[in-house]
Amino acid sequence: MQGGRLLTVLVCLASTVALVNAGDPYFYYTWNVTYGTVAPLGIPQQVILINGQFPGPNLNSTSNNNVVINVFNNLDEPFLLTWSGLQHRKNSWQDGVTGTSCPIPAGTNFTYHFQPKDQIGSYFYYPSTSLHRFAGGFGGLRVNSRLLIPVPYADPEDDRTILINDWYTKSHTALKNFLDSGRTLGSPDGVLINGKSGKIGGNNAPLFTMKPGKTYKYRICNVGFKSTLNFRIQGHKMKLVEMEGSHVLQNDYDSLDVHVGQCFAVLVTADQVAKNYYMVASTRFLKKEVSTVGVMSYEGSNVQASNEIPKAPVGWAWSLNQFRSFRWNLTASAARPNPQGSYHYGKINITRTIKLANTKNVVNGKVRFGFNGVSHVDTETPLKLAEYFGMSEKVFKYNVIKDEPAAKITALTVEPNVLNITFRTFVEVIFENHEKSMQSFHLDGYSFFAVASEPGRWTPEKRKNYNLLDAVSRHTVQVYPKSWSAILLTFDNAGMWNIRSENWERRYLGQQLYVSVLSPEKSLRDEYNIPLNTNLCGIVKGLPLPTPYTI
Repeated sequence: MQGGRLLTVLVCLASTVALVNAGDPYFYYTWNVTYGTVAPLGIPQQVILINGQFPGPNLNSTSNNNVVINVFNNLDEPFLLTWSGLQHRKNSWQDGVTGTSCPIPAGTNFTYHFQPKDQIGSYFYYPSTSLHRFAGGFGGLRVNSRLLIPVPYADPEDDRTILINDWYTKSHTALKNFLDSGRTLGSPDGVLINGKSGKIGGNNAPLFTMKPGKTYKYRICNVGFKSTLNFRIQGHKMKLVEMEGSHVLQNDYDSLDVHVGQCFAVLVTADQVAKNYYMVASTRFLKKEVSTVGVMSYEGSNVQASNEIPKAPVGWAWSLNQFRSFRWNLTASAARPNPQGSYHYGKINITRTIKLANTKNVVNGKVRFGFNGVSHVDTETPLKLAEYFGMSEKVFKYNVIKDEPAAKITALTVEPNVLNITFRTFVEVIFENHEKSMQSFHLDGYSFFAVASEPGRWTPEKRKNYNLLDAVSRHTVQVYPKSWSAILLTFDNAGMWNIRSENWERRYLGQQLYVSVLSPEKSLRDEYNIPLNTNLCGIVKGLPLPTPYTI
């Protein structure tokens, strides 16, 4: 540090320390990851706690903040956290998935250092190793706009996080044993709102309190494992204002289908009779609906909520129409002062089309999932480390799947699945769902434009139905049964990035792949060097670091 140029203000708030300087501020956290016992569905079970909390603490940051989190793994097995939706520009080292990072060994710690560069919005974090996500360890992650950047709505009275998820009463180790033995998990046992399950007419303590006449912001994230959840608030409209980092046109909704891995931010005004109201989260597209409630109370009121619960919509055509109602707010500024709509993605020529068809088959007597006939398997040496050390040929092969899957896929090959994509090319990716179940897919390191979703099989003629003006820029897209969804993006973020099913059972059993985006320059302008505190494992353990990149 250069003392003459740096003014440091030290602020201590609980376990958080902020170093504010002439550049982007630093925020320091210490997180202790442990097991604990809670009973979300009335049955005591082992869960993963962060600093004693289930769900974990909300991580509150602002665009371009430097976030430094020292994670102590006090579990009995290796552990990683990933930051769903953060792009980690030039820095896939911090993504926290097994294709980029060695897991944190039990009884040790690792310090993440990342920056939500030029991002705002509603996100969440969760464990990416094994089936740890089924035990908790997840929490809300928000990135606020800088004070100088206008937000397209008035400041709310308060900003709150609602985490909704399906839940199983069996431990994550028992569920893992099910999958490893070839069994499936079946339907979830219940649904949680912020780690709790309520009953209609029960003695439910309020999760939130609102002042009459005030407007509140709620960030709603589906942090679950396999179920689309419909969320609604008794007697109240929800004005959608932001979705996965993008400001959207502000429409009012009675309910929202929140697919696995997705986050919505809504404004809710306390403009009804002062009493208690139920928030409802219920599963969609399962044979049997599973639901829960949570109480939202008006300040000073002790009048109980009505037992008349608003019903969820029926069928997936309703959900598809809701998806089509979402539009990018072209005039709003996001993390930068320029309007979102100043980026005219619809006028860029597509250089490559990749169709990813979800695949299901039995391999050695056990169900596996994949893309285009390949079921991914993690490697002892993370893919990114093998590539960085020039040893990729000893760990994986590039491009084991073709851009166009076979018309009929009759078998699954189990091996690492890595696509090589040329740096800064504009690519069209088609997710094609040949099954009768709902799917949700996520891409790390990027946001993309979800330009279309339709029933049937995709053909080039379908491009005439693309929204090339104001599709929402986001990082997760759903695919309806026997349907397809199309996304467009520029692969301008060098690194190794995970494309995965957000159905964690399918992801664990191989429905994921990685895209390697290499800058030919090998320059710090395009990608950061490996952090000096990186854990090395597999065939690179104990090796000296390669020559670092320079400007």
